[in-house]
Amino acid sequence: MESNIVFNKDFDASTVYVMKIYDADVSKVWDYFTKSELLDQWWAPKPWKCETVKQDFSEGGIWHYAMVGPDGEKMYGQVTYGEIMEHRSFDGVDAFCDEKGDINEDFAQAKWLFGFTGVEEGTKLTINIHFPDPESMKKQLEMGFEEGFKMGLSQLEDLI
Repeated sequence: MESNIVFNKDFDASTVYVMKIYDADVSKVWDYFTKSELLDQWWAPKPWKCETVKQDFSEGGIWHYAMVGPDGEKMYGQVTYGEIMEHRSFDGVDAFCDEKGDINEDFAQAKWLFGFTGVEEGTKLTINIHFPDPESMKKQLEMGFEEGFKMGLSQLEDLI
């Protein structure tokens, strides 16, 4: 299951590289990353769930969401979208925030680049996550980011 997820950490470059192949066409995988009603189904690692507060998938638009825990606790995050190339790639800056969308400055913001490539097996998803420095990358990984994100990507595989 999770063995087919590449998750490389480069502390010198403060970058995480993730790669996974989905047995589905690009437009379908793209939708699961760009439509809030689909993102909500898999983005949070179980038993947590994702709830979108609001989403505007456009350049400069924002996806504001909450990760909701089994006891109802909520952690908020938001992605500010950058360049979007339909069914090819998009990037965005990910930040922790509160329910109003005010950025939590205790945590570094990371730049995410998502790539979608049609391959024989379906869709090759690549994600490059760039942190401002190795410390902030380490901090995020210590919060269980790798396990959680891999779990989410596997949950997506079950959905597709």
